[in-house]
Amino acid sequence: MKREITREYISELRSLIEAKDDAATLMMMEDLHPADIAEIYIELSMNEAKYLFMLLDPETASDALVELEEDDREKFLKALPPETIANQFIYHMDSDDAADVIGDMSEEVQQEVLQHIDDVEQAGDIVDLLAYDEDTAGGLMAKELIKVYENWSLTTCLREMRRQAEDVDELYYIYVVDDDNILKGMLSLKALLLADSKSLIKDVYKTGAKSVNTETPSEEVAQIMEKYDLVVLPVIDSIGRLMGRITIDDIVDVIRDEAEKDYQMASGIAGDVETTDSPIRLSRARLPWLIIGLLGGIFVAAVIGNFEEDLKINPEMAFFIPLIAAMAGNVGIQSSAIIVQGLANNSLGLESTFKKLVKEFVGAVFNGLILSSLLFGYNILFSGSLALTYTVSISLFVVIIFAALFGTMIPLMLNRLKLDPALATGPFITTTNDIMGLFIYFLTGRILYEIIQVV
Repeated sequence: MKREITREYISELRSLIEAKDDAATLMMMEDLHPADIAEIYIELSMNEAKYLFMLLDPETASDALVELEEDDREKFLKALPPETIANQFIYHMDSDDAADVIGDMSEEVQQEVLQHIDDVEQAGDIVDLLAYDEDTAGGLMAKELIKVYENWSLTTCLREMRRQAEDVDELYYIYVVDDDNILKGMLSLKALLLADSKSLIKDVYKTGAKSVNTETPSEEVAQIMEKYDLVVLPVIDSIGRLMGRITIDDIVDVIRDEAEKDYQMASGIAGDVETTDSPIRLSRARLPWLIIGLLGGIFVAAVIGNFEEDLKINPEMAFFIPLIAAMAGNVGIQSSAIIVQGLANNSLGLESTFKKLVKEFVGAVFNGLILSSLLFGYNILFSGSLALTYTVSISLFVVIIFAALFGTMIPLMLNRLKLDPALATGPFITTTNDIMGLFIYFLTGRILYEIIQVV
């Protein structure tokens, strides 16, 4: 029966740890998933966590360590000697997880941990993976896989598969290579089971395997695996040699991390932060965009101040300042969010920037006509000033068109400049649209007032 992690459970577990009751503690941890153990870690002191992790079997402990948040894992590993990290944890991890864990350490500690890994081949695989950027296919891939040579017989293939399978947790496909380790294709377990035992691998494997290069960005890897519904993807080098494989669990992590980063960026938070971070770190992540918002507010005040005389002549214009600013920000955010989403999932197609702007312009005109007409009707009924009625309605129409085009253009420009388009959904575009929206509003009011005066 699966245990439920409650306050009472944590309290009882801590009591057993304090009493050093190994048997009872292990019984409490029985059948828990490594992710649940990582959740428990947050509630323990460092000494309690060390006791618990060292009590678990190495494979469970290493899996739980991988599930920890990076900051928590870094703190935990700093409390352990390099030899323990190597033998108790790294030795029992897949190469990609081991590289991720070691990659967060200082170079000095990395060297010490690697020197304590007895398996030279495993240490070499980890060193190879550390050489790749973590945001590329090479940084995501694991070295553990099953490969066979195209000239092997099925009998030889099965014998070699049994030997290689010891290092592979999940078997999805068997990769077929030539004598130079060039990826030729894949062999499914079904094809292997149905083939004649006297056949050669080259007679039964499937050519044209979808693959990515070691330098392919992680976001592109995620898009490929989503587009083709893949659970595993082989990784090759620049000349086609098989280097490793990426599994779906690694891509889920990429998608989650990108979603969190984009959400934080859209919310005006710089850097990767968690709710468990210190107040200083949380403040440091928020402050840059808040300063930008403050400067934007100063500019808004300057725009209003520049039209002070207009407000004196027609003070009713002040009532609609919040409406114009809010509509400008909302329209801009909507437009930029659609473009950013399209860039993220690669669904914008081959349309040119001009065509996208034309499409957004038509939509903005349609929305602007409806909204400005509603506002016009409201002012006709409840406002005694015809000049104000025309000013607010025309201004809203122009502001909606400007905000829609601006919200479309900015993320496209950022993407072309190799910057994260999610920047366009944050306070930057909202503040800019507020400033421009009020400027358009007051300028329109001034022009209409002068026309009315002439008439």
